[in-house]
Amino acid sequence: MEGEIRNSQGEKLEYAFHSGQGNAGESVVVIGHGVTANMDREFVVALAAGLAAGGVSTLRFSFSGNGGSEGRFEDSCPSKEVQDLLAVINTLGDRRLFYVGHSMGGAVGVMCAAHEPRIQGLVSLAGMVHTAKFAQVEFGEETPGSGTMWGKAECPLSQAFVDDMNNIGSVLEYAPHVRVPWLLVHGKEDDVVPIEESREILERANDPKELFEIDKCDHVFDAELDPDALPAMVSKVSSWIIPLAEK
Repeated sequence: MEGEIRNSQGEKLEYAFHSGQGNAGESVVVIGHGVTANMDREFVVALAAGLAAGGVSTLRFSFSGNGGSEGRFEDSCPSKEVQDLLAVINTLGDRRLFYVGHSMGGAVGVMCAAHEPRIQGLVSLAGMVHTAKFAQVEFGEETPGSGTMWGKAECPLSQAFVDDMNNIGSVLEYAPHVRVPWLLVHGKEDDVVPIEESREILERANDPKELFEIDKCDHVFDAELDPDALPAMVSKVSSWIIPLAEK
């Protein structure tokens, strides 16, 4: 795939395309990252490579204001990232699409898949559900406009982010409107987005649905906790998506 991807604000989004050579035809898996991250997170790259090796083309990208994408980090929030994802989808045209979202990117996926029929399958990796609670627990002691996210100077905490997280509140209400196959993957040792959030939204989801829980696995599938966590995630997501993509 070649060419630029720009969101509705005209901001250029960086992306990398991994071409699959299997029987999946024109299917493409899009991968979106989480808060303060970008498309080059180790587990994102590993998943994209694994899917492509299984024959499914994969596009990983950075939301606006993150990584090498244009835009201000201070403007980053779930609602804007939904629009970024739609810009990616529009660029891909008539291809069959699947979306994989990590953490806040998971919340973005739920919000988008609930109303976007071009998404044929959804995967939530440690997907955030309760956005307002997340903002309060992780950043409640910081002051928007002067505080930072997790002490990262390059990631200032903005009022726009806090307001959007609070306005959304939770993506639980979107779950019944997601009418495509849905896989949730969550580590049992996740201390950023508790695994209970995936268990809770699973109850609201339509069939077919599945929750895959990984022992000794944190929020980012860190090999230091268990070297088998990342391979387990890549294997599960790949084995779930590839048959759907080949239909």
